[in-house]
Amino acid sequence: MAENERDESHNLEVLERAEALKNKANDLFKGKDYENAVKYYSDAISLNPGNAIYYGNRSLAYLRTECYGYALADATKAIELDKKYIKGYYRRATCNMALGKFKAALRDYETVVKVKPNDKDAKMKYQECNKIVKQKAFERAIASDEHKRSVVDSLDIENMTIEDEYSGPKLENGSVTLKFMKDLMQWYKDQKKLHRKCAYQILVQVKEALSKLPSLVDTILKKTEKITICGDTHGQYFDLLNIFELNGLPSETNPYIFNGDFVDRGSFSVEVILTLFGFKLLYPDHFHLLRGNHETDNMNQIYGFEGEVKAKYTAQMFELFSEVFQWLPLAQCINRKILIMHGGLFSEDGVTLDDIRKIDRNRQPPDSGLMCDLLWSDPQPQNGRSVSKRGVSCQFGPDVTKAFLAENHLDYIIRSHEVKPEGYEVTHETKCVTVFSAPNYCDQMGNKGAYIHLRGSDLQPTFHQFSAVPHPNVKPMAYANTLLQLGMM
Repeated sequence: MAENERDESHNLEVLERAEALKNKANDLFKGKDYENAVKYYSDAISLNPGNAIYYGNRSLAYLRTECYGYALADATKAIELDKKYIKGYYRRATCNMALGKFKAALRDYETVVKVKPNDKDAKMKYQECNKIVKQKAFERAIASDEHKRSVVDSLDIENMTIEDEYSGPKLENGSVTLKFMKDLMQWYKDQKKLHRKCAYQILVQVKEALSKLPSLVDTILKKTEKITICGDTHGQYFDLLNIFELNGLPSETNPYIFNGDFVDRGSFSVEVILTLFGFKLLYPDHFHLLRGNHETDNMNQIYGFEGEVKAKYTAQMFELFSEVFQWLPLAQCINRKILIMHGGLFSEDGVTLDDIRKIDRNRQPPDSGLMCDLLWSDPQPQNGRSVSKRGVSCQFGPDVTKAFLAENHLDYIIRSHEVKPEGYEVTHETKCVTVFSAPNYCDQMGNKGAYIHLRGSDLQPTFHQFSAVPHPNVKPMAYANTLLQLGMM
């Protein structure tokens, strides 16, 4: 009997410790320290692996750090442990929404509505998700009608009139000039809108310019030259202006590479992208833009860019943005020694630079393969490859990086795609560099931003950090899909 009592008392003690760890994790979560919250939830789970709530809570912490693959696995585990755990279905639906898997999300919302028929919130989410699934099916049906005509063919830009009361910047004889760019940045700073005619002129011209570029851009930096490489900017326009303030405006002697994810989340994405496109037109050989995983339709539908373009302009203009994004190059090679891409390396061995050159990029990225990996993959500390924390592509270890570099006679890679507390991180024995340029990401992560200087003389990265600057009172995700906003709360 005493033995049993001892066991029971020990078990009770273990459960109490697990609960204390969960409470600690909840406090960290409230303080927005999601990484450490995950650690404490994991410790609680290791003591009491049968508790659905622990998995449900950790799932939400993973959602906040954009580890949608891990979040999905946790939500599924919570449901397996407790079929009646409604939050588990909610969480899993949000994960699937975040990954653009609307049909899977709809099934979970359906379950919630059946269990809670009077829950207004659940009903609203179900209806909203159902609407998206139907819209997607309709889009697929019309997409199969031959090749879609380009939006450009249906525009009559010449005959768009600029009203007398518009006092903002205009292209000079249809061309972007330095004066236009300076006026545009000031105009945007004053929270005013560029005339749609000018926006269309920029988009049509930049589409033409990008479509002439290869999928892998080769750049040679002379010994005396330097280039600045920026990571994700995510619609944080006032932080973009700050980069130009700190590091100088782009010019032929001050070239830049912006490494994807210009739009979504931040609510000044239109301002960011039109400014970047303007500089691309002004300095086509000294201002470079690479595609990120957010320069894609299903991300833009969920994370705000589509909603923002429709709010500030029209659905037709969003379609044109979508066409332009498909022509953004996927990677850039500096002096045949450094490869830059948004996400990272590949799910398979033996990929060469020529394989990247051959990618047909003018499309929405597929769910797997080289194009998907370039936009989506992430490094991991351990050797080998593993399933992606994001639920798309893979994670690759130091050995994968080493083999790829050796195969292609490269020194190291530079990528973006992940928030880093210091704005940058150097891993894989200095062979994998991450740079992220959206400080205090989404107004809540508290991270620094950074950019990199590379000089032709030694090709060694030097890092420059900066903090977030104030912006007008428009919250991030203001234009995002309401379902995602609600699911994340």
